[in-house]
Amino acid sequence: MPRICVIYNPVAQGGKARRFLKHRDWFDRDTVFKPTDAPHAATRLAAEAVAEGFETIVAAGGDGTLSEVLNGFDLVDDSFRKARLAVIPLGTVNVFAKELDLPMNLRRAWEVIQRGRERQVDVGVTEFARDGKPDRRLFLQLGGAGLDARAIELVDWEQKKRLLQFAYVIAGFKALREPLPEITCEADGRLHHGRLVLFGNGKFYGGRLPVFPRADLADGRLDVCVFKRVNLWLVFRYALGFVTGLTRLPSGVEYLQAREFKLTSGTLTPFELEGDLVAHLPVRGSLHPEKLRVVCP
Repeated sequence: MPRICVIYNPVAQGGKARRFLKHRDWFDRDTVFKPTDAPHAATRLAAEAVAEGFETIVAAGGDGTLSEVLNGFDLVDDSFRKARLAVIPLGTVNVFAKELDLPMNLRRAWEVIQRGRERQVDVGVTEFARDGKPDRRLFLQLGGAGLDARAIELVDWEQKKRLLQFAYVIAGFKALREPLPEITCEADGRLHHGRLVLFGNGKFYGGRLPVFPRADLADGRLDVCVFKRVNLWLVFRYALGFVTGLTRLPSGVEYLQAREFKLTSGTLTPFELEGDLVAHLPVRGSLHPEKLRVVCP
């Protein structure tokens, strides 16, 4: 077995974190566990683990923990060759784990890691400014600018503990009461305008909603949806999608596939990655020239 380091969030979604800690004896004796103790700690721990020679870095937590671990790879030279990424889904939504069709059961997720089968996936890169300084952040699954990012700003975190992803739907209705920014998306030399822009590397958004039906994790392209209009009916359709797991793109949505894009707005407009607020527009999205190795069923 390759050397394995498990980076875990000890306060991941309720009982999942407690069950994970209770059953650590299931894991191989030489597996090393590193708990996060602060925001962005997983990024530092992942960089340390790659530098220490661990061949498999496991993100045990939600999409936020996974995102932080991925960005730890970005801090070490030649990291995609040195190590691969694995996931134990302990979060609220676990979109990337669902994209890979990973089991949500802790024991079965660990068995997938033990078998060690892997595939290569594209890695998205966003470039933006934070506090007037250039910055960048990697992502695996999705991001968005406009309504969904504003909804994340408005999420009641106590409500999220009780209602899980439905807390985001409630926050989306709140965000609809505010004026929505005009966003310009430049892709492949063409300009597209809308009130909400979602971009993805995989098919799923917010769980198992196939918002990007043509997406492929390894096709060398990012999928972008530009929503011309955003209204109560749109939010209702996606709320229904959370319940049924099915949704179709409404009319008035431009579906793009591009190797890179740029989002701008004339007003202060937030954007998010993997369900976490990152910064404000403008942002440029592209693909990492190397592919990440990911453990999968």
